[in-house]
Amino acid sequence: MSLIRFPFLAAFLSGILCQYYDYESYYEPASVMGPSGPNCPQECDCPVNFPSAMYCDNRKLKYIPIVPSGIKYLYLQGNQIDSIKSGVFDNATDLAWLVLDNNFIVNGNIGKDTFTKLKSLQRLYFNHNNLTEPVGPLPKTIEEVKFAGNKIKKLGSGFFSGLENLTIIHLQDNQLQDDALAGVFKGLKKLNYLDLSNNKLKRLPQDLPSSLEMLYIDFNNINNIPDEFFKKFGGLQYLRLSNNQLADSGIPGNVFNISSLLELDLSFNKLKSIPTVNENLENLYLQVNQINKFDLNSFCKITGPLNYSRIRHLRLDGNNITRNELPVDMANCLRQASEVTFD
Repeated sequence: MSLIRFPFLAAFLSGILCQYYDYESYYEPASVMGPSGPNCPQECDCPVNFPSAMYCDNRKLKYIPIVPSGIKYLYLQGNQIDSIKSGVFDNATDLAWLVLDNNFIVNGNIGKDTFTKLKSLQRLYFNHNNLTEPVGPLPKTIEEVKFAGNKIKKLGSGFFSGLENLTIIHLQDNQLQDDALAGVFKGLKKLNYLDLSNNKLKRLPQDLPSSLEMLYIDFNNINNIPDEFFKKFGGLQYLRLSNNQLADSGIPGNVFNISSLLELDLSFNKLKSIPTVNENLENLYLQVNQINKFDLNSFCKITGPLNYSRIRHLRLDGNNITRNELPVDMANCLRQASEVTFD
């Protein structure tokens, strides 16, 4: 592997923010937050210094303790819970965050209308359980849902209908096929983050909201992108399509010429040429394809004082391009690049 650096150009900006925060970013163990309050279930901790939080995580619990009133943040991850009984949240009318990651919950063991009663719920984390479909119905206050690492095969059409505040959906690492997503995301006007990576999709979902800023569909079986598919996404910034079956024949000429896009990942596909990208793109990942030529027209139609690519990081390793085959005027077009990696 070889690396070209352009020291006279702007330094590469690493650490692009591509993921939203989650509870782990600022989760504080109950043990460091003082003694527990008097109304707390004996199985959990409700620190007097943080009375709106209830910590029941990683305690080998097989059930959810009754939640007292006033609790807004409930941590139940890392237990052996396989069911949610009706009424367990009846007193928790203020509950805003509910974390149930890494349990054994199945859909058939969830009480009816369990979540619709939670009129203040904003974030529901259900990663790594045994769900075959997302839980619901959900209250209209919900802003973020995480269902990654389950066994989800279907979502009913309109499952998210009416959730006008929903901005973040995690559905990666499931068993979703194309038919399962028909009409599912229609009407979600505030959705800006959608992760569908590592499923069984063969085509891009239709009816995706135009509000999307981050779209991750890597590790699927997609081999074709419809012409002008991304035209309606005026604010799309991060797009990941790595580890699919994309070849040149399945990519229309200007489909990735998206002026808002900052990062594009097409690595581990079957491309033989570099697709045309917009001059505003900053990070392009094309490693491990079958690319055998470097065409500057993919980055710069014309080059001049104000016409050049904003690419900062370009990966071409694992292709059929050598250093000697790079165009001599590459530095003029890619004048802001700090690193270009190739074999």
